[in-house]
Amino acid sequence: MLTLFFVDNLPTQVGSLYEFDNEDAQHAVRVLRMAAGETFMLADGTGAWSQVKAFAVKKKSMEVEVIASGFQEVLPTTITVVQALPKSDRAKEAIELLTEAGVDRIVPWAASRSIGKASEKFTVTAREASKQSRRLRIPEVTDIATTSQICEAIALSDLAIVFHESAEMKLSDCVSSHNVAHLLIIIGPEGGITPTEIEEFKAAGAKVALMGRPILRSAHAGIAAVAAVSALLKVW
Repeated sequence: MLTLFFVDNLPTQVGSLYEFDNEDAQHAVRVLRMAAGETFMLADGTGAWSQVKAFAVKKKSMEVEVIASGFQEVLPTTITVVQALPKSDRAKEAIELLTEAGVDRIVPWAASRSIGKASEKFTVTAREASKQSRRLRIPEVTDIATTSQICEAIALSDLAIVFHESAEMKLSDCVSSHNVAHLLIIIGPEGGITPTEIEEFKAAGAKVALMGRPILRSAHAGIAAVAAVSALLKVW
């Protein structure tokens, strides 16, 4: 698969010339040592893409020609993951893994037992992970949300699942239909979701499910949950 970079002003007309000169271009020139004649992908982060061919490489930029262009439509199921904030290094890892799993929206959650803090760098992390995983749509990383705001999101979703080690219901028993346009997955902090938070989520309409026997780290649980639910909903 071709290397992917993001640009703000994506060229889409086949045959047109474009000056690729942002930070990604500098990375392509200085780190990847890309040369004239090489082809790669440019995208705007919202689905539009262009395949380009480099014909002139400068110190910090490249001149390219558009050789193909298109648009990637969204999948039938939009996936939002509410991620309770772990420590800074784990939080970054969680954002990376959720991006690689293909989620559409990541909502940092200030849970009662959260020990991490939100960071403006989360959007940068999502962008870089999107390039790494060759995804054309960069996931939205929202502002930090409260428990009450999560409850509002639950009410608006078609299916909301909270993963908790005390749950008696299997994940497979939570999915009764493949017709889910808006999926919401909630991952708690390392210290666990409190009983009060669980009751609030259940009252808002969420299902509480068990994710197997092993207890995963908060930063790792999200990608496991997305993979399992995506398979059950036949998104994958």
